[in-house]
Amino acid sequence: MAMMEHRLFADVGASSLNKAGEELCGDKVHITRTPDSAVIVLADGLGSGVKANILATLTSKIAGDMLRMGMDIEDVVDTLTQTLPVCKVRGVAYSTFTIFQVFADGRAYLVEYDNPSTFFYRQGKLEELYYLERTVNGKIIKESRFRVTEEDTVVLVSDGAVHAGVGQILNLGWQWSHIAEHLGKIVRETASTRAVARQLAEACEALYCGKPGDDTTAVAVRFRMASPVTLLVGPPNNPELDSRIVREWFDRPGKKVVCGGTSATIASRELGVELEVDWSSATDPDIPPAGKLAGVDLVTEGVLTLRKVLEHLQAYRAGGTLDRKNNGASRLARLLLREATEIHFIVGTAINPAHQNPNFPQDLNIKLRIVNDMIRTLRELDKPTSITLY
Repeated sequence: MAMMEHRLFADVGASSLNKAGEELCGDKVHITRTPDSAVIVLADGLGSGVKANILATLTSKIAGDMLRMGMDIEDVVDTLTQTLPVCKVRGVAYSTFTIFQVFADGRAYLVEYDNPSTFFYRQGKLEELYYLERTVNGKIIKESRFRVTEEDTVVLVSDGAVHAGVGQILNLGWQWSHIAEHLGKIVRETASTRAVARQLAEACEALYCGKPGDDTTAVAVRFRMASPVTLLVGPPNNPELDSRIVREWFDRPGKKVVCGGTSATIASRELGVELEVDWSSATDPDIPPAGKLAGVDLVTEGVLTLRKVLEHLQAYRAGGTLDRKNNGASRLARLLLREATEIHFIVGTAINPAHQNPNFPQDLNIKLRIVNDMIRTLRELDKPTSITLY
């Protein structure tokens, strides 16, 4: 348990601009997570549009999966060279890429092939990365090995960022040093990696006068200590499992949340602590008040609150922000999106007659449908999420 609490987690946010007139982006970000590391690949396909998108997608997925399996960069470059085409007209690479792998103990490995250099900030200040250059199958790559610690930020960009403003506002484009200065301010003032990436992309779009001349992508990675969250949602189908389900939920590392009045009552009984109503959370007439249980981080009502949480998650995925309200739904949404690094749902499958029709098939169960939609949305937001059913 203690080992889990001292592991670094890479919080990743990305934002892209399509080249003006194109429906698909020629840049692709691929994130792969293992128990010990995260691998982030930013690939920039040759040209733009559909072809570039396909090339970047293949490059990012192949590179990410191979590194995740522990293969050397030579093997990765060799595979990419043999698998993907080279432009016959220009005689240049099918795709450029940046690969960043970070381990839970803080070790970091960076490799760049014809992409702009990576930005690394510690305590909001730009730190210099030291590279080694070598040739792999005729391709010159740059490698850097370093260590990251809590609150460090790494930002990867495609060359659309340094080309921003060429021939328009800036004759020579947005120079790397100027991007670094602007980005440093964003990193110091912005907590969310999604917001860091989005603000940098928006600055590039402004320099392009709203019509990007190249696909542009920013990927922000910030490091913090692992903070797992476990949610207990609903009673088990077999009441004899009450003690087991509460014990499994409460013994897991990290923060604890219980959703649903029946679940909270069971937890109160099994833990031997009093369940109270948190009247300070009764700020929204559509959301029942939260509760209080000693040793539990958050207690909420069930289906109505979870449905509202799902709305918050979907709105955030679409580029929205989170409110600061004190009701149970807003608090749970902030906990899942701002604090949790990994999320586990322990879901009881007993039917609640207040919300369910026992004649409905299982896949129409309201509670399970909401939980499954939450899990899908959280995974799309790069939140490692799992579920156990009872």
